[in-house]
Amino acid sequence: MGDMNIPLEKAPIHVTDTVLDDLKTRLRLTRWSADAGNDDWYYGVSRAYLQELADYWLHQYDWRKAEAAINAYEHYWATVDGVPVHFMRKPGVGPDPVPLILTHGWPWTFWHWSKVIDPLADPAAFGGDSADAFDVIVPSLPGFGFSGPLPGNPDMNFWKVADLWHTLMTDTLGHQKYAAAGCDIGALVTGQLGHKYADELHGIHIGSGQKLTLFNGDRAWDLSGGHPIPEGLPESVHHRILALDRRFAVHLAAHVLDSSTLAHGLSDSPVGLLAWILERWVNWSDNQGNVENVFSKDDILTHTMIYWVNNAIGTSMRYYANANRYPWVPSHDRRPVIEAPTGITFVEYENPPGVTTDQRVQHFAGSERGEWYNHVNLTVHPDGGHFIPWEIPDGWVADLRRTFRNRR
Repeated sequence: MGDMNIPLEKAPIHVTDTVLDDLKTRLRLTRWSADAGNDDWYYGVSRAYLQELADYWLHQYDWRKAEAAINAYEHYWATVDGVPVHFMRKPGVGPDPVPLILTHGWPWTFWHWSKVIDPLADPAAFGGDSADAFDVIVPSLPGFGFSGPLPGNPDMNFWKVADLWHTLMTDTLGHQKYAAAGCDIGALVTGQLGHKYADELHGIHIGSGQKLTLFNGDRAWDLSGGHPIPEGLPESVHHRILALDRRFAVHLAAHVLDSSTLAHGLSDSPVGLLAWILERWVNWSDNQGNVENVFSKDDILTHTMIYWVNNAIGTSMRYYANANRYPWVPSHDRRPVIEAPTGITFVEYENPPGVTTDQRVQHFAGSERGEWYNHVNLTVHPDGGHFIPWEIPDGWVADLRRTFRNRR
């Protein structure tokens, strides 16, 4: 497949030296908190590791090297319904590549898809079947990364993005039918595409499988919905509930209730920004106690840079508040709510309390969440954490290909 027939020009990304010099100045001038007694990370990110990363960032990290790797792909900027959108593309190599849009989450960037783009676009080069090829489109969510902050669209959320993506894929890029996949916030965007635009999709593939009402209601910042932990649970289940609450409680509460307050600090301090998103990469990935088993220092800093150089942290965090302030409303009342054929990749690291990996697929299929989806391909993996296409790229690629193999 040649160039898309679209009125867009390729535009490699480039961060100015001025922005990079300003970053170095801020890193040099960091004022460190005392953080005594936090070597075990009991109180959050430890100063010792953060300082190690900051020192590496200042003296060894090479953004230009990362920029060159990113620019090995095609980059475009489009204005979709008045909203600026950056996307990366890898043309499909095969007899009939299907257009596929991949949507990231928070604190993800478009670059979290970088390990799966090549095998999805050119399966034959990776020992696969060229009939499985996709034309891969990887946008930055509006308000994230190189789509830039959103002063003109302060109300952006996941279901509004779905409308933008549909316009991007059909009107801007000219595809009559396409495939969609995503994780985290991107799974909600993709789920909404599968709800509202099912007839124009080949199908969807996601991680997790939440209800689109996830952020509706008065207490959206509370993962438990305000329910106490039931009495008499096995100790292991009780601990698992607490562990999951602790993993997600802080950012949910802060982003739903107080995103701007936090953003004022994080937009000013690169080390503050790094600390806030690093905590999630550490605790959400299946890293056996060392985040660098999953994200090298260079990886951590490249993803952080994509937030920093675009001053996008504030508008990225606001997605949570806006999913609650502008609640999801169904486009139809048919069942399942998400009619598009749906594949889901689960990982053991995110098993619900009391559910073993062997039970995971059956548990989901019979659950209230399972009823929301026209699920056709449910798979669970013993490895990998929240960042599925980054942590277990081969597993994600195999699962996604299976979802679409007979739906092209």
